[in-house]
Amino acid sequence: FRAHGDEAVVLDYLKLAGEKVSRTVGNVYVETVKVAPGLFGLLYKIGMLVSRLLRRSPVYYVNGKMAVYLAAYLKKHPADVIVMPHLYPAETITYMKRKGMKLPLTVAVMTDYTCIPFWEETDCDYYITPHKKLHPEIIKRGIPAYKLKAFGIPVSRQCREDISREQARDMLGMEQEKKYFLLAAGSMGTKAIVHILELLLAMRSKKENLVVICGSNQKLKKKLQQKYKNRKEVTLVGYTKKMPLYLKACDVIFTKPGGLTSTEAAVSGIPIVHIRPIPGCETENRRFFRMLGMSVSGKTAIGQVVSGVRLIHDEKKVKRMLEAQKREINPDASEELYYFLNTEKRIVNVRFTENMKKMHK
Repeated sequence: FRAHGDEAVVLDYLKLAGEKVSRTVGNVYVETVKVAPGLFGLLYKIGMLVSRLLRRSPVYYVNGKMAVYLAAYLKKHPADVIVMPHLYPAETITYMKRKGMKLPLTVAVMTDYTCIPFWEETDCDYYITPHKKLHPEIIKRGIPAYKLKAFGIPVSRQCREDISREQARDMLGMEQEKKYFLLAAGSMGTKAIVHILELLLAMRSKKENLVVICGSNQKLKKKLQQKYKNRKEVTLVGYTKKMPLYLKACDVIFTKPGGLTSTEAAVSGIPIVHIRPIPGCETENRRFFRMLGMSVSGKTAIGQVVSGVRLIHDEKKVKRMLEAQKREINPDASEELYYFLNTEKRIVNVRFTENMKKMHK
């Protein structure tokens, strides 16, 4: 939006109710996933059941309490469009609509390759979906077909830049003649990524190096530094803004099947090995990618590592996978969304003007 000269505000709308509210909600999710991923999977299944049985879930009523804060914010900061890549604000604006509160154009962006629980009880003007093959599932859940736009999941412009592997490696100071496994950790994948790293070190050849992205997880980085400080084949990276470069520089990525991470990898054109998913939407993301030939995986960590080691040496399979990623994933989702919203905004304004003329007559 800003690149086109428009004004765009990124808002954590939970902060409107206070910093503590936003932090608490975020921490509950992260800690549940880290400590008890099985519990999160159970809650996901319960959510699917509740979404089938109840017309309006507890999630709807809890997020409805944010309506008063969001209404006050919009009164002070009018907007033409609200874009929501998360369920919670979509629940809030649905509550606001039903209460007759004034709202601009509302657009939800689905960021998983499935219809997660409770999307069907929201009432946005449009829903940006990751892929047209998901539409039958979404429509079956109750969202009208005319509201669905299969633009894909928007990713950073850096992921779409035309940079060769050689150029990316030069920029990162990596060796050109080596092959590189990229391990994307993060705050919620510590144990899984450490196990994958240990197995890869045992199975790799001498010509294969490893890059581990620890992100903001300083505890993980410190632990790995102590253990692998004398292993030159292991590069540890903390929080970095150069993730798109690492995606383009490496030969294979091991990552959890998050919707956004998987999309970024596919747009960047790197073969994907999906490691153990957090039960729920990540399970569906992995299933979708594997079904369309965009990633490989395994039932166990050993199976996942074996799949990755085989993949890095199988040029034909790599080529097929990259072709599938290019065929199925739209790299220009953010651009298409931008132009669609501009067109739709003008249509809305025209309708409004015509209605005002009729009323005047």
